[in-house]
Amino acid sequence: MIAKLKGRLDSTGIDHAIIDVGGVGYLVGASSRTLAALGPVGEAVTIHTEMLVSDDAIRLVGFARADERDWYRLLTHVQGVGSRVALAILSALEPHDLHRAIAAGDKAMVARANGVGPKLAQRIVNELKDKIGAVAGGGAIGISGGVTLPAGSFGADALSALQNLGFKPAEASSAVAAAEEELGEGASLDELVRLALRKAAK
Repeated sequence: MIAKLKGRLDSTGIDHAIIDVGGVGYLVGASSRTLAALGPVGEAVTIHTEMLVSDDAIRLVGFARADERDWYRLLTHVQGVGSRVALAILSALEPHDLHRAIAAGDKAMVARANGVGPKLAQRIVNELKDKIGAVAGGGAIGISGGVTLPAGSFGADALSALQNLGFKPAEASSAVAAAEEELGEGASLDELVRLALRKAAK
C-alpha cells in the first residue's frame, strides 16, 4: 500500500496533481484544499495518500495532512459517499469544522459541499456521530468499537488496510492494537499489517 509520496510537484489540474518521485510521475486525485496547500509547481512536496484498488484500476488520492486522509477514510465508509463526494466535503470543510458539524448534528454545514444533499448529509451525520473519537487538534481518529490511533501513524494505515480487505472496524482495530503491543515501537508498516492480519483471521 502506498501511504505517502515525497517528491517534486510536476503539475496540477482541477482535481489532481502529478508528483514526480525519482522520475516517476504519480497521478494523485485531491481536494481543492489539498491542491492549494501543495505550493508552486517545481517545489518539493510530501503528500499523504490512500490507494484505491478496483477490478479495472488502481488510483491514488492525496492529502496535504494526515488528518484529512483519516477523515476521507471515515467518510467513504458511509453508504452513498464515494471518493468524489468525500473530496468535495473535504474541499468545503476543514477537518476540525467537519468534526464539529458531525458532533453537533449540523447537517446543513455538511450539505455545503457540492453533491451533498440534505438526505446524504443527514446520513453522514448519523453514521459518523458515534464513530468519531476525540480528534483533539486533529491529532487522532477513533473508530467505534476499537482503539484511538494517531493520525498518519502506521497503526492508522494498518487499520485502513484491514478494513479495505473486508474486516469490520472493531475486528481490525483490535487486531492492530494487539499487533502493535506485540511488536512494540519501531515495527514497519509491513510487519504490522502481516501480524494484524494473522490475529484478525484467528
